Amino acid sequence: MGRFLLGLALATAAIAAPGTAAAQTGSCGSVAGLVCTDVSVPLDRSGAVPGTISLHVESYTPPGGAPRGAIFLIAGGPGQGSAQTFDLTEPTSRELFSFLFPGYTLVTYDDRGTGQSGLIDCPALQAAVTPTGEDKLAAACAASLGPDASLYGTADHIEDLDAVRAALGFDQVALFGVSYGTKLALSYASAHPDNVNLLVLDSVLPPSLPDPFSANVLRAMPAALATWCSGVCGAATPNYAADVTAVANRLAAKPVVGPVLEPNGKSASDRLDGVGVLSMVIDSDLNPALAAELPAAMHAARAGNVKPLLRLHVLDEKASATTAVDLSAGLFAATVCRDGPFPWPSDAAPAVRAGLLSQALAALPRGSFGPFGTYAAELGNADLCVDWPAPSGGASLGDSPYPNVPMIALSGGFDLRTPTANAQSIVAQFPQGHLLVVPGIGHSVLTADTSFCADNAVRNWILDPSRQPPTSCPRPSFIIPPLAAYPAATTPRRLGPAATFTLASKTLREAEASWLLLDGAPPMHEVAGLYSGRIVPVGTKGFKLVSYSIAPGVTLSGSATITGDVLPFQFDGALTVRGASAAAGVLGLVRNSLKGTLGGKRVG
Repeated sequence: MGRFLLGLALATAAIAAPGTAAAQTGSCGSVAGLVCTDVSVPLDRSGAVPGTISLHVESYTPPGGAPRGAIFLIAGGPGQGSAQTFDLTEPTSRELFSFLFPGYTLVTYDDRGTGQSGLIDCPALQAAVTPTGEDKLAAACAASLGPDASLYGTADHIEDLDAVRAALGFDQVALFGVSYGTKLALSYASAHPDNVNLLVLDSVLPPSLPDPFSANVLRAMPAALATWCSGVCGAATPNYAADVTAVANRLAAKPVVGPVLEPNGKSASDRLDGVGVLSMVIDSDLNPALAAELPAAMHAARAGNVKPLLRLHVLDEKASATTAVDLSAGLFAATVCRDGPFPWPSDAAPAVRAGLLSQALAALPRGSFGPFGTYAAELGNADLCVDWPAPSGGASLGDSPYPNVPMIALSGGFDLRTPTANAQSIVAQFPQGHLLVVPGIGHSVLTADTSFCADNAVRNWILDPSRQPPTSCPRPSFIIPPLAAYPAATTPRRLGPAATFTLASKTLREAEASWLLLDGAPPMHEVAGLYSGRIVPVGTKGFKLVSYSIAPGVTLSGSATITGDVLPFQFDGALTVRGASAAAGVLGLVRNSLKGTLGGKRVG
């Protein structure tokens, strides 16, 4: 969600909450019930480093008051500012969270180092698109922070959260966390148990995690891929998990370099290795279009045609690019490198850490990374933080006793970065804990579940936390279903109408997914075809194809626009089929039904 605060004015006043101390507050634009506050906290609570940080806070009390108290909305990363991410200035966001948490005042604030709370922006690290070399970029970021580099750990975020709670005058609060936000919520509940009365955890990261090598993520990946693909990927591959394993391990041993077409018609070289393959797979749990494309591209790569996978790699890098305001890579590094855990003492000099890291990897038992080699450890934070200045690590909080309060945890069955086992381990520690799993959904359940089953379950539970919520939801409909197998890299010299129609249909479905893969990633990107042409976005609801091709000798031109509000997305449009190998003609598209005339014959 983008955040645009218009007419922000701060004035000395007090929020109308019992026992509130004076704070710098004011209205946030013209939104009734929305108040902005600046809460000043010490940069270093030990006093060794002088200075303060001003935390930007937003709170929204819906019409009719807030008899249930306040719920803090805590974003993930680390690196996402919660005020930026949840954007209470935006009507749709206010309506969603007011629906989820009826009767509550909604509170968001930007953690130190994010958003409007002393944003950390390290441009070189922010622009990095692969794990390779990020350790040096992170070290350079730390050098720019100087003595402040060790003051952004979860322990600091815990006390900032408590300072915001106290400044707003709430004795107890409910907490809603997403991803890293669940780690912060749980850590806060452990450190300040008397100040928490309810927890909602979406995509759970226990305080003892992440694993320094992401080993738990890698062990869980094959089963998650197999479950997600069961019954829906047959036209692309007989075994998606096996394809991923084979391609990742092969490219770890020998990376592939090849040309990828650009929208301007030129080609650029792309390099893909085993870690890049696994990173792309993990990214797919936040990008339904990437998830739809990967099984077919991975199977083609396993069979020797890496062209579709290289192209997806380039598209994924574009889709994954973020600004520091949206997710600060510098704050991410500052938090995870302070937290650990790592296979070195927190005061170990960077010069000795590489050796300790190698020793720790060598000591791991066989199978620690599932079917993947030790190369996959590069996905973990240990590799990122190996050159971070001391202290690095040693502040990991571990799983501690939690208050006996109502708690619900949500997990997506296709969540590749915070597997369901994470949520299970935490729910077991809460006598009033509940787990809800949504099959087929990736990371961040409440904003990804298109069926709204999880949203309704949370709302009903909030209205009566003593009730038993459902333990699972039906699998929601796809936004874009998994694609069928890519056509062969070579096309017969001349195709008949039926074969041309089959290839045109595949081209259209692939174009829909490729457009959606980058849709909403500003600026709106044009997308090059696999062999020729491009996709030109038209607003947010459709696109034009210009001689677009995913097989030599067959091109599509025309337009497609989303119609209606059902899933999978339904498209209307008109397309012209041309090319040296094609039976030329025109096709009409009505709610995904393609028909027309090719080579003088009716098809479809």
